[in-house]
Amino acid sequence: MDTAEKLIQMVLAIALFAGAMGLILMLVGRVRRRADIVQAFAFIVPAILLLAIGLIYPALRTAYQSFFDRTTEAFVGLANYQAMFERDDLLIVLRNTLFWVLVAPVTATVIGLIYAVLVDRTRFEAFAKALIFMPMAISLVGASVIWKFVYAHRPDQQGIEQIGVLNQILVWLGFEPQQFMLNAPLNTFLLIAILIWVQAGFAMTVLSAAIKAIPQDIVEAGRLDGLYGVKMFRYVTVPSIRPALIVVLTTISIATLKVFDIVRTMTGGQFETSIVANEFYTQSLVRGNYGLGAALAMVLFVMVIPIVIYNVRQMRKADIR
Repeated sequence: MDTAEKLIQMVLAIALFAGAMGLILMLVGRVRRRADIVQAFAFIVPAILLLAIGLIYPALRTAYQSFFDRTTEAFVGLANYQAMFERDDLLIVLRNTLFWVLVAPVTATVIGLIYAVLVDRTRFEAFAKALIFMPMAISLVGASVIWKFVYAHRPDQQGIEQIGVLNQILVWLGFEPQQFMLNAPLNTFLLIAILIWVQAGFAMTVLSAAIKAIPQDIVEAGRLDGLYGVKMFRYVTVPSIRPALIVVLTTISIATLKVFDIVRTMTGGQFETSIVANEFYTQSLVRGNYGLGAALAMVLFVMVIPIVIYNVRQMRKADIR
C-alpha cells in the first residue's frame, strides 16, 4: 500500500466520522421527545466510535497479527509467544522489563515520599520542591540527552579530559573511567535512574498534597499517644496517605512499562538494554517482523491491565470509605 492509498483511506475515515456526527446532530435537532435520552445518546455515540476506532479495533487487529509470521500472511499460532521464552535476546528483554517495573516505581515513590516529609512546612519548602519537580518539565528524550553527558566516556589517554560527570568523579577519586552503557546489566539500572529522576518529582507533588490533607486531629491524637518522628511517619502518615501511595505507584508503573524514549535515545536497545516497549518497535518498524512485534505489543498490553484494574479497585474502595 503506497502513501497515496493510505492518505485516501485516512480521508475516507475522517469523512465517515464527520458524516456520522452530522447525522446524529440532525436527529437530535428533529427529535423532541425523550430529550434526555437523545442527548445522552448523542454524547455517548461519538465517544464509543472514537474508542472503537482508536483503541478497540487496533487492539483486536494487533492480537490477530500476533498469530501470524513476520509478513502477517502465514498463520503460526503461538510461535511468536513461544519465541519470547526460547530466544536469549527476548529473554533479556523480559528480564530488563522486570527490572524496570520492580525498581523504578518503588524507588521513585520512596524518594518522593521521604522528600515530601522532610521538606513539609519548612522555610524553604517551595524552593526545595521546585528543585525536584523541575525534571518533570523535561521530556524523556531531553532527560536522556542530559544524562548522556553524565555517563559519557572518553578513552583514558594523557591530555584527554572526561566530559562525563560520573567518569570525571571516578578520575578524581583515582579510578579508571568506565564505559557505563556497555556493561550489562549495570547499564539497565543506569537507564532506570533517569526515569526515577523524572518521576520522583511527580511522586513528591502528589504525596505532599496528601500529607497536607491529613486531618490535624489525627496528628494531634498520634502525638497524645506518644508518636513522634519515625513512629508518627509509620503509624499515622503512611496509613493516612495510602490511597495516594497506590495511585502514585500504579501511575509510575504504567509509565515504566511504556518507557521507550529513554532506551531509544540512550542505547537504541543495544548492549542488552532493550525492553518490551522498545523491542516491539524494533521488531515491527526496523526489522519488519510484524508478527513478533504484535506479540510483544500484546504482552505489554496484558502487563498493564492488572495494574489498571488494581488501581480502579483501590479507588472504588477509597470512595466507599
